[in-house]
Amino acid sequence: MKLMIASDIHGSACYCRKMADAFQREKADRLLLLGDLLYHGPRNDLPEEYAPKQVISILNSLKQKIFCVRGNCDTEVDQMVLEFPIIADYCVLPAGNRLIYATHGHRYHAGALPPMQAGDILLHGHTHIPAWESFGDNNLYLNPSSVSIPKEGSPHGYMILCGNRVFWKTLEGEICHSLEL
Repeated sequence: MKLMIASDIHGSACYCRKMADAFQREKADRLLLLGDLLYHGPRNDLPEEYAPKQVISILNSLKQKIFCVRGNCDTEVDQMVLEFPIIADYCVLPAGNRLIYATHGHRYHAGALPPMQAGDILLHGHTHIPAWESFGDNNLYLNPSSVSIPKEGSPHGYMILCGNRVFWKTLEGEICHSLEL
């Protein structure tokens, strides 16, 4: 299965469209969203083309392919307009011989780990900074950055998980980093 992973759209219709285009171009089977879909949050400037209603329409058109975890800017009111579940705090996915603990990153992160075992992978957004770092007992931390408001000079990006390989890419599809799990 080919999985596209994206985070932190923050209501940007422009970057949500680019993400949806990348999803189609990648021919991924599913799209995992790591939260912060509609609202920009009090610490972020308004992203380019801030239009949450357009983001709702784009995401709802992909509802059969999306699964999602809740970000710190996502609310139950957002769930009322989105036609796929967004309220889960985390999900656990198999990746080869490892498990991925996918969450937004505001509750569980490197400083407050979820119940992980040796070899497990922590995957979250929230920081808007891409990451692929080893830690602990053969654990790995991955972050796809932000679709709309990347930080520390990183490009607007997403990740692709296919088999035992993960790729971090720009929204245009350029591979910035890849690794074997």
